[in-house]
Amino acid sequence: MWMLPVQNQSWVSEFILLGFSSDPMSNRILFIAFLLLYLSSVLGNGLIITLICLDKQLHTPMYFFLCILSLLDMCYVTTTMPQMLVHLLAHSQTISFAGCWLQMYVFCALGLTECIFFVVMAYDRYVAIWYPLRYTAVLSWGLCMRLVAGTWACGFLFSLIHTFFTMRLPYCGPNMINHYFCEGPSVRSLACMDTHLVELVDLVISVLVLAAPLSLILASYICIALAILKIKSTRARCKAFSTCASHLTVVTFFYAPATYIYMKPNSSYSPELDKQISLFYNVFTALLNPAVYSLRNQDIKRAFLKVTGRGGRVTW
Repeated sequence: MWMLPVQNQSWVSEFILLGFSSDPMSNRILFIAFLLLYLSSVLGNGLIITLICLDKQLHTPMYFFLCILSLLDMCYVTTTMPQMLVHLLAHSQTISFAGCWLQMYVFCALGLTECIFFVVMAYDRYVAIWYPLRYTAVLSWGLCMRLVAGTWACGFLFSLIHTFFTMRLPYCGPNMINHYFCEGPSVRSLACMDTHLVELVDLVISVLVLAAPLSLILASYICIALAILKIKSTRARCKAFSTCASHLTVVTFFYAPATYIYMKPNSSYSPELDKQISLFYNVFTALLNPAVYSLRNQDIKRAFLKVTGRGGRVTW
């Protein structure tokens, strides 16, 4: 296996995250904007988790998976946003080599887990629509737990490979990362040697965790569409399309920017564009998920009214 000299990785002991701006006034404005986004993401996803846990009618595989997705999003956005908020107000924007290694590993692990987890959610919809009478029998709680554990294990394993190869590169300066957190491609661009082998490793991981799951999701939704078209009831057909549309919307907004970031070579690396795209699939998708699933889901609305003591039929 290809290895790099261990002594090379000590050349840089810390990195400087340049963030979005060096102007103090701009940073204060960005701090307020990003703080509101972060709090909205955490509160929105936290609300979905709370409603699903409290309402027994939502204790089904579909909502169990939605609860796990919300937990993933909360953890995902928390790996980067708190540090970015501190850096927007602090004079120092440094992060240690070990801190950068850890942030990259956890961020990538959660992102890869979410990529695989979308396949599980697509499978859930496939079973619900093709085998409605056997839904709970096919998706038993034991299988649900194994699917969730498997996705988390795969995500953290592939992330370990990605992070290991990236952080084993020699970094001898400069140590300024033109990003708001330690993302693999932005860190890799500072390496003091050719990175084609590491890019190849990332490409293989991206094919396994991005392209392959996306293909499975598309295949499952083709089957789902065929099944929905056979449903005679217009109301039932609309409800099925609505549920699937929510999942497809979230998948599209997550996969498109992530695929762009991780499947392109270093030669096409664009710091400013990559920061904006990373911000979109890191922050805005975590904010989008609860909005999409709550605004389009009558069961979530009903659970919210029930928990808040307002009960009654949902009319909005």
